[in-house]
Amino acid sequence: MRNADVVIIGSGIAALMAAEKICQSKNVILFTKKKIWDSNSMLAQGGIAAVMSEDDSWELHKQDTLEAGCNVNNIEAVEELVKNATNSMKDLISFGMEFDKDKNGQFHLGREGAHRKNRILHSGGDATGKHLVETVYDRLKDKVTIIENEMAIDLIIQDGKCTGVHTLNELGELKSYFANTTLLATGGIGAMYQFSSNNTSITGDGIAMAYRAGCEMADLEFIQFHPTMLYINGECKGLISEAVRGEGAFLVTKHGRRIMKGLHPFEDLAPRDVVSRAIFNEMHKGEEIYLSIEMIEGFEKRFPTITANLNKNGIDIKKGLIPVVPGAHFHMGGVKTSANGETTIPGVYAVGEVACTGVHGANRLASNSLLEGIVFGKKVAKTIAELPKVPTDKNQVKYMIPRFRTLPPRDEIKEKMMKYIGIVRNEEDLRKAIEYFSSFIESKTLESRPMNKEELERYNMLITGKLIAEAALKRKESIGSHFIEYIDQPANI
Repeated sequence: MRNADVVIIGSGIAALMAAEKICQSKNVILFTKKKIWDSNSMLAQGGIAAVMSEDDSWELHKQDTLEAGCNVNNIEAVEELVKNATNSMKDLISFGMEFDKDKNGQFHLGREGAHRKNRILHSGGDATGKHLVETVYDRLKDKVTIIENEMAIDLIIQDGKCTGVHTLNELGELKSYFANTTLLATGGIGAMYQFSSNNTSITGDGIAMAYRAGCEMADLEFIQFHPTMLYINGECKGLISEAVRGEGAFLVTKHGRRIMKGLHPFEDLAPRDVVSRAIFNEMHKGEEIYLSIEMIEGFEKRFPTITANLNKNGIDIKKGLIPVVPGAHFHMGGVKTSANGETTIPGVYAVGEVACTGVHGANRLASNSLLEGIVFGKKVAKTIAELPKVPTDKNQVKYMIPRFRTLPPRDEIKEKMMKYIGIVRNEEDLRKAIEYFSSFIESKTLESRPMNKEELERYNMLITGKLIAEAALKRKESIGSHFIEYIDQPANI
């Protein structure tokens, strides 16, 4: 048994921002099921959205966020996000974060989909997430107990309150951590899909664990697909940042026809759900879709990370065409929380992509994700830091790791997610998905041994997949990233 004031599960920017503040007054244990660098935050290329110019305002940032989210956002959460963006960037700079600047020493502010203004800060060209995570990690690495390669299995619930978490380490040993507060910062669900931009560890564990504990969920059906994943021989080979389209790139067929012309006022910088459905429709007609980059001067210097990946995968940049396909990118839904990160179970808090404050509505605005982790990471930390310290209940809790049952292969689960709960859905497919997941979850085929880490991941994928399908089936109208196709109705943009 190990004890702490606060246990944090995850290692992305939301987890690190929260840990950085909480550890100033409380004892913090942070653990992650893989390495500290295994998070979507580390992979974030685009940047951080914030008002940093005189011709911009938080009101405009709010308007863009609401319009991208189809105005079903939590307006208070949106205002919290955009009003705190500028000062949060100043705080990061004081931490040592260096943002890219132009030759005049001014911030190089990029433009991305559905933004009316250039307000995207970058670091290292297209390595913003990496620089951000490393900067914040350096501030807390000696102040927080960090445990890698240890997977959270289930929350410890006693008398209706969470008192810690059960984990499984790489040796297969069951451990229990007791704490006054447990903060879920496990990220989203992207790696549950066949095509995805996410780190392979992002398999919906936080949602499954919170659901088993009795936490309420919200907006699980809202899943954003990034329009431009590098697509080679039927596989995704990495993200092509929206910032590339912000610099002027556009989507074309192999014959050079621009597919976004006339479909939306913002054309190739339309909201991500619009662009993803446009590519989806073209591919269903048998078209191959490419991102034309020949108009971008100094591409290699502006996008060094993307350039290295293109070279690695044999794409000749000089030809100016990158083959792309949409992939699961960001989950707007998650564990329902207040703006302070409180869930419906006392003692359990959630922040970042696993949480749902309603800030993103039906579709997240580009580059608001790192910003969410920063702003709400600090906000939940302030709330937790101010909680009174009380003696931790260290009574031994009877617990057994879920027993082995029949489980489908990981790739099969990912294919079902993409086929049945993808960019365009229909009621028949959603019912098939529910039936598929239920057949394994409700299986009575048990063996004597407990599941290992990899099996527990697949088990969590099945539970989270079923919850998403059920939420999608309940929402009858198409909105934002949730598009329901009915018989004889094409997947209109």
